[in-house]
Amino acid sequence: MIYIDDRINEYPESDITRWTAELPRQRRERVKAIRHDAGRRQSLLSYRLLCRALREEYGITEPPTFTYNEHGKPFLAETDGRHLHFSLSHCREAVCCVVSEQPCGIDIECPRRIPDSVIRYAMNEEEQTLIDRAGRDGEEKERMQLFLRLWTQKEAVLKLEGTGIRDTMKDVLVGCPYDIETRESDRWTMSIALSKPE
Repeated sequence: MIYIDDRINEYPESDITRWTAELPRQRRERVKAIRHDAGRRQSLLSYRLLCRALREEYGITEPPTFTYNEHGKPFLAETDGRHLHFSLSHCREAVCCVVSEQPCGIDIECPRRIPDSVIRYAMNEEEQTLIDRAGRDGEEKERMQLFLRLWTQKEAVLKLEGTGIRDTMKDVLVGCPYDIETRESDRWTMSIALSKPE
């Protein structure tokens, strides 16, 4: 199940302070270690969204705690004997999470100017051609939207696999064995990658 909150900048600071104090120690320390106010807010609200998803979808009311793999991918440490997977993401406009009984990954990004160097780094030749064509045939907005669709799809796959950003992201989607869904608004682009049930 996919959850998104794109009202994250509307919560008063008094709520943010209270909710931070209510966090389990492990998560509270992680949130407080983030340097910027926006990052702390996003981390807090993505965790709260995960708690909501676990409660509504699986009846899990205890705050989740995490373990981490060697690449920093978090896993649920305790889920009442269930083997559940989750992924969190945030940007300046929204937080989102996906919870599944299959491995999953999610990424969300806000519209922004994309440097050509990032396009060359992350996209293979075919993807670069599509992005360049979108920029020539349409507006810069269409070029950016296509880049964000591909970028969030690649990030969602890498989060599902638990490897983090690789030295090269160019071929992440080539022959991809996962189901990928992309959703968009005028404020964000979000992609979800799910392993197919065995």
